[in-house]
Amino acid sequence: NGQIEFTTFHQSYSYEEFIEGIKPKILSGEEPDSERGEVTYEIVPGVFKRFCDRARKPIVQSHNDYGIRREPTIWKVSLGGSKENPIKRDCFNNGRIRIGWDAYGETVNEETDYSKHGGKLILSRFINEMRKGDIVLILYDEETIDAIGVVTGEYEWLEHLDEYKRSRKVNWLVKDIRENILELNGNTVLTQGAVYRLNRITLSDVLSILQRQNDHVSSVIQKNENNYVFIIDEINRGNISKIFGELITLIEPTKRIGMPEEIRVKLPYSQELIGVPNNVYLLATMNTADRSIARLDTALRRRFSFAEMMPDPGCLASIEIDGELLNLAVMLETMNRRIEALYDREHTIGHAYFLGLHREPTLKKLGHLFEHTIIPLLQEYFYDNYEKIRLVLGDNNKPETEQFIVVSKVNAGELFGNLSDVDLEDSITYRINRAAFSQIASYRKIYNHNRLE
Repeated sequence: NGQIEFTTFHQSYSYEEFIEGIKPKILSGEEPDSERGEVTYEIVPGVFKRFCDRARKPIVQSHNDYGIRREPTIWKVSLGGSKENPIKRDCFNNGRIRIGWDAYGETVNEETDYSKHGGKLILSRFINEMRKGDIVLILYDEETIDAIGVVTGEYEWLEHLDEYKRSRKVNWLVKDIRENILELNGNTVLTQGAVYRLNRITLSDVLSILQRQNDHVSSVIQKNENNYVFIIDEINRGNISKIFGELITLIEPTKRIGMPEEIRVKLPYSQELIGVPNNVYLLATMNTADRSIARLDTALRRRFSFAEMMPDPGCLASIEIDGELLNLAVMLETMNRRIEALYDREHTIGHAYFLGLHREPTLKKLGHLFEHTIIPLLQEYFYDNYEKIRLVLGDNNKPETEQFIVVSKVNAGELFGNLSDVDLEDSITYRINRAAFSQIASYRKIYNHNRLE
């Protein structure tokens, strides 16, 4: 339902990706005063800002009497210009909106020549892009609107009118009001352009205006009470101060939107006011074995509670391989107790490594897991200390044929010959015994070394 979002932090993750940033855009050539392929720049919201906007977006009741669709686009429309005028009064009285460019006739298409009068984008928005159920805000002056309506009809050509013959039916929610929306629009004034999207103004903003002017609409557009969960994986791998910016304060529970100490801040690029809704929950994961954990931002630590998630052998069950049982839970628990004793509890092996064995309980799958995952992990943990790896795997209690890592003595004299002038003692080497990966006893004796075969 769009109530869960997932992202992964990394060293290059930035504020621009998380909150908002300026990014390049290649123009198609259909924009005013532009050429195809020209590069311009636009302010693009980041993943967390979009998520907060979604969590704040009011819920529109389906099949409502006002005709508002579930996720309406907010349009600014000029009716015959600004202030009071005959075109606007006709629209208010007859439940419609009207625009001009009558010289092109009722139908416009790709062959229409716009070079003389312009208006190509405005006509496209009004005829093709505007949908039934969208919301229109009517211009009064550059800072103020004087009506809010819902589009209820498709494009029409009103032949009986003298001018402004292009029309759409509208259900007026409120009219003849004076509502200053300059701040809601990011301190950007409204232009005389007949039709364009108000991307900075949300349905929540419209609801706030309507509640002040017409409380009956509140039964149709309701506050979003759903819970939203934003998941950040590997949170300790990102530069927290750089990524969160001012949001490090806004995520505090007491400073969320709707709370007594509610705070909103103005974003540096768009100049929009932003706050974090109190129905947004942040979940973050990190591996405590990572060395970067020590550098976790102290400000972030104060704003999160921590829950330890240690390996859970109880998630595993015994599996049958070649007619013999292998107790995965006991095997993992035994290995982890040894790792904790020889290294520390932060480097114990997670149970998720073994979950795939329940779907494919074969010796080949088990051998591949140990050869290419478990033993390389232990080699990293106990670098250059194969005796500890052998202890974790229980090789010290197995016959040599069942040991994963086999010890070999090196006879220095036999290997190097005459050592009369060199003080070199006999030593030992270690090698991985790949034959052990295909023997079920090699795995069982990790935890049950007293079993007689």
